[in-house]
Amino acid sequence: MKEFELEGMYPISDKYSKKVAYFSMEFAIHQPLKIYSGGLGFLAGSHLRSAYELSQNLVGIGILWKYGYYDQIRNGDQTMQALWAEKNYSFLKETNIKFSIKIHDADVWVKVLYLSPQVFKTAPLFLLSTDLPENDYISQTISHKLYDANEATKLAQYILLGIGGAKLLDILNFNAERYHLNEAHGLPAAFYLLNKFKNINQVRERLVFTTHTPEEAGNEKHNVYLCHKMSYFCGLSIDEVRRISGVNGDEFNHSLTALQFASKANGVSKLHGKVAKKMWQHYENICEIISITNAQNWSYWADKQLYKAFNEGEDWKFDDRKKYLKKRAFEIVADQTGKIFDPNIFTIVWARRFAGYKRADFLMQNEERFLKLIQDTKRPIQIIFAGKPYPMDYSAIGTFDRLVNESKKYKNVAVLVGYELTLSKRLKQAADLWLNNPRVPREASGTSGMSAAMNGAVNFSTEDGWIPEFVNHGHNGFVVPKADYENMQVHEQDEYDLKMLYHILENEILPMYYNEFDTWRQIMKNGMRDVRFQFDSNRMAHEYYDLLYK
Repeated sequence: MKEFELEGMYPISDKYSKKVAYFSMEFAIHQPLKIYSGGLGFLAGSHLRSAYELSQNLVGIGILWKYGYYDQIRNGDQTMQALWAEKNYSFLKETNIKFSIKIHDADVWVKVLYLSPQVFKTAPLFLLSTDLPENDYISQTISHKLYDANEATKLAQYILLGIGGAKLLDILNFNAERYHLNEAHGLPAAFYLLNKFKNINQVRERLVFTTHTPEEAGNEKHNVYLCHKMSYFCGLSIDEVRRISGVNGDEFNHSLTALQFASKANGVSKLHGKVAKKMWQHYENICEIISITNAQNWSYWADKQLYKAFNEGEDWKFDDRKKYLKKRAFEIVADQTGKIFDPNIFTIVWARRFAGYKRADFLMQNEERFLKLIQDTKRPIQIIFAGKPYPMDYSAIGTFDRLVNESKKYKNVAVLVGYELTLSKRLKQAADLWLNNPRVPREASGTSGMSAAMNGAVNFSTEDGWIPEFVNHGHNGFVVPKADYENMQVHEQDEYDLKMLYHILENEILPMYYNEFDTWRQIMKNGMRDVRFQFDSNRMAHEYYDLLYK
């Protein structure tokens, strides 16, 4: 790795000298590098920034997506359209490293680009691409779209990340002591190591795994014969795969195998750690599952001037800054929707990946109460929705489009497109209340509220993911009290949550904002203070070295 040590490598801290390779399908590092879709990428980006800040001996391994995830644009009637536009990056360095890997028993050529630590202040990141003239068109498309809907292409992407990444580390002579899989996408790296060392214990010694999915059905499974045909197992026969991984039927479960091959794994919140242990306890040879709660990089996300006013104890300055942040964000609302929002009015933001369990349109499910809420002149509110559905999830796109069509009826409801890093930061600055209402316990962590709190937004959430570790109701945020969800039907759970959501909003939150603003401001400040260290990714990156890589 000599030429890259000259290319922006930083001095490594003795505390973090263990060599780690961090495999992730997506990295949300900065707006110009569009190789991410949502929370998994936001986490990985914050991780690399903190690895840089702490001088950790860690390199990132990812894929350079030619068309990114997709660009979220609008149809003529303002509903959502997905656009795949080619991306170009002059700040990535050509390494001139080129090698081949087997996919579907054929040679596929891989080139490697490099993001120097100096560009965005991150740990070094290597990005793999098959978009080369040496490859046929089908092979070129492997690195075209993040989370391609075609099953064979998706498996080929996992092979590129896992086997391509592991082979690259050998070419670089980066003798990683830990191969850290952020989700199971990079699992073929384990089969590459097995092929290399011929010993499962040698693999276990090196492999660690972060699982982000709190329910078994959500973990990816594919036909074991298709995986074999695609060269996923790096030359191992199906019988050998069955013997080593314990796969009995025709289904290959990526997460289950990762848990069997790793020396240690982690859930991404305390609650998720418990859920994951319970979920996988019936299987044999599962590694220990610990909890390392996700976090976001404070130095990237936080509004420093808001913190400065907070630390100086100047309330007028603090209020003025928050108002300015709202006003600036509202220019984006006006630009996209033609609606002029008022920085003096209480603003609710719901913005994250659109998925069914996250219940984007939850507030609208009781039309009568929703109308009462948004037509209240005594305690007026404004609501902003944003987020990118998976481009093939027509149900989620339908929800997005429904919100767009509903929002046309109201001056104070807006739906924005283009929910990436920059808009995410602006909306967190715009929010008085960051609304999060997933169905418990479907949210493994849900980190958006962390960076929202870093920008003076108060969290209001169902009690899921990281929230039980953070929210002290009425002190630094608000939370829907947990019911006996395990013995409820889905519709009963939705009914209960919605009733409580409206109750707390109408009886606690809005009266406080409009009648006791000093108390409201104190809750904002408490949230900003409590999120500052416990949910800064420097704490998380330290815990990975301290708890997972040991």
